[in-house]
Amino acid sequence: MSTTTAVPDNRIVELMVEVPAGQVVRYDLAALASALNIADPGRIAVETDGGRHALVTVYPSNPLAVMPPPSPADMLMDRHGRIVMGRYHNGRPARRRLFDPRTGSAQRALVFGTTGAGKSRTVQYLLACEKRNRVVSLFADLKGGQSAPEAAGQVDWRATSQEEAILMLRAAVAVAKERQLRYSRLGRTAFLIGDPDPLLSVRIDEANRLLERGAPYREEATFLIKELGRTGRSVGVGVELDAQASHLEELGGSDTLRAMLKEGEVTLLRWSSSMMRQLVADGLLPAGAQLAPIPKSIQPRILRSQFAEDAGDDDDFCDTQGMAYLLSSPHPTSLMRHFRIGSIAPTPGLDPEILALYGDGDPAQLEQTSWEAAGEAYASRHDPDAMAALCQAVAEEQEKKAAAAPAATGGSGRKSAARLEDRVLAAMEAAEDAMTADEVLAAVLADGGKEVKRGSVCNTLGLLADRGDVDRLERGLYAPA
Repeated sequence: MSTTTAVPDNRIVELMVEVPAGQVVRYDLAALASALNIADPGRIAVETDGGRHALVTVYPSNPLAVMPPPSPADMLMDRHGRIVMGRYHNGRPARRRLFDPRTGSAQRALVFGTTGAGKSRTVQYLLACEKRNRVVSLFADLKGGQSAPEAAGQVDWRATSQEEAILMLRAAVAVAKERQLRYSRLGRTAFLIGDPDPLLSVRIDEANRLLERGAPYREEATFLIKELGRTGRSVGVGVELDAQASHLEELGGSDTLRAMLKEGEVTLLRWSSSMMRQLVADGLLPAGAQLAPIPKSIQPRILRSQFAEDAGDDDDFCDTQGMAYLLSSPHPTSLMRHFRIGSIAPTPGLDPEILALYGDGDPAQLEQTSWEAAGEAYASRHDPDAMAALCQAVAEEQEKKAAAAPAATGGSGRKSAARLEDRVLAAMEAAEDAMTADEVLAAVLADGGKEVKRGSVCNTLGLLADRGDVDRLERGLYAPA
């Protein structure tokens, strides 16, 4: 398509685009905006079918610039087990499934988002919806409880450490197995909400910290989450991981785990530059599908004279928090935005608007039939002293496992090679200035470790930048975050 005619500013215009047979639609949003003589790319929404066709919608202004808070009706599951998360660019409701009544299946889910993309607010909304729908929520906030402090007292179990998260996962797996045996005796092959048990949701926020390479409980946590994925779905136990937008390798390093989660509900908030290739490579997006990047701000960049009187003034910042793609929805390439959750300005303590979302009353609890299976950890979830003792026992157990393993050997008595990530970070921290990829490679090769290629170093720099451990600067420079 080529045109120099401006699209009318006062009405919505739709363009159906088709490329010749044998080709796939590909586009550059900035170039498309330039061709349509539109200064603000946020006015353009592009949805593709992964093949020859694309629907281009041009709005008079950015349709997702302002979002309302949710209504109580939005938060209640419909007959299909879905809640309304927000709105698509065309104003239609964007829904996500908490339960599938057709199959009697609890859901597996992934929520990705870079820092500041709105992941914590999305998690708060999901927890509030679960409370209102009488779903039992087991929630691990691995940022020490800072991601969702309002969740305290609003969920059945709130963990704030990796040790307590392990206890929570162990309890959830035991409950799933107890239900499996009980349902087998009843001849039941699927789950019915409240007949007799409530739907149970296990959510790990900041899951990277628990599952990334080098994390102390990675192996056990990966195993337990896989067990939940295998046994929980048909007995009403769902699992969700909320993570930074980094490589899926950071989620346990297990193809089986990633495959199970990818079959569920997948939400992608603002992502890093290398994430798109990873999404396609891991099957979260079909080959050829494209997503328009979500910028950090929806304020269009306008060039002004460097000598204008207000050239140094900062424009009002309008961020894109909450904008996302629901990759498992019927419209995976259609941009949506989550409802506005919580107060616009930071509050000195707990946010009253978020607390109001949870509503009155106590959260749903696990059924008494499963209390014995859930064990001492579940019984101690509201007793800080008892929980601290149990967490200490988990930490000591892990220390014994680590001590029993051959110290720093690869099984043959030879010293294990240091991880490339650690070598790259060590090289960058030793340098006084920012470094190029070639300079990082030279420093890594000089540390006496295993020889590596430039491509491996570049990939590692990308992974570290995605995770927030390294900052990408201008002119191809990198520096420790």
